[in-house]
Amino acid sequence: MEIEYIERELTLPEECIGLRLDRALAMLWPDLSRSKIHDWILDNSLQVNGAQTKPSYRVRGSEHVRINAELTVGLDWESQKEVPFTLLFEDEHLLVVNKPAGVVTHPGPGHETNTLVNGLISHRSELVRLPRAGIVHRLDRDTSGIMVVAASTASCSQLTEMIARREISRHYVCVLEGVMTQATVVESAIGRHVKDRTKQQIRPDGKPARTEFRPLEQFRSHTYAQALLDTGRTHQIRVHANSLSLPLVGDVNYGAQGRLPSTPLPDLAEMIREFTRQALHAKSLAFVHPITKLKQRFTAEIPQDMQELLAVLRRDSVEFLCD
Repeated sequence: MEIEYIERELTLPEECIGLRLDRALAMLWPDLSRSKIHDWILDNSLQVNGAQTKPSYRVRGSEHVRINAELTVGLDWESQKEVPFTLLFEDEHLLVVNKPAGVVTHPGPGHETNTLVNGLISHRSELVRLPRAGIVHRLDRDTSGIMVVAASTASCSQLTEMIARREISRHYVCVLEGVMTQATVVESAIGRHVKDRTKQQIRPDGKPARTEFRPLEQFRSHTYAQALLDTGRTHQIRVHANSLSLPLVGDVNYGAQGRLPSTPLPDLAEMIREFTRQALHAKSLAFVHPITKLKQRFTAEIPQDMQELLAVLRRDSVEFLCD
């Protein structure tokens, strides 16, 4: 049970002219399944001439193809476990759930069971028949918040394409170390870290990524902010926040240092010291239902730990002003 990193390049030969891209690549790389190649094309892990395309793209010949992707090998996607999550919406074609912090989205090395996938299958066993059990996007283990999950073959394909086309609006809230005074847009490509394969970093040959940060509330040495994603790269908000020297509270992997204002309240010092996850929550999700075509918008309440963090930050600011 491990993650295999797939990095390959080739030039499409003339004998593939006219074939669908996913079919041609499955022929040229017989050790990779066509369905996996299809998924990588949709999530932009596979590019043609340096740009995103579609699985149905017809080969013209001599195009340059590059894969930079992860392949999870030998993991259990079918076991049923009682895993905590809140169901916000459910119909024949999709589910919308609120994932708590600490729950891994899908099986991986070190987290073979007790994932959100296992809990979803326990709730709705037919999800095992769908690719990745209906997971079309994910949240990091220690990021809480809202996710949409496909529940039918038709919605799975369409939701995947909607995410690739950026037709699903995702808004996050976070608490940053440092004071952000105005809205800021970060447009920096992100790729796998050259030394630590579990992390991401800004790199010129990475995948395009754009995050807009909007300050919602400022404190003495922290900011409560909204983060709006135009793309959905792994660890995107965390990497982009750190690039601004405004890492997320608790995110020691991406620059958090437990920053405190001068003479902080003892409660604040204790809260920051004990906040051991990134202070990041996927608060809202908006999209057009892929089958009914009705507009959908869902919100997930800010979890208790972030509410308590914000409360003590507010109290610290008020008491400082009153001194």
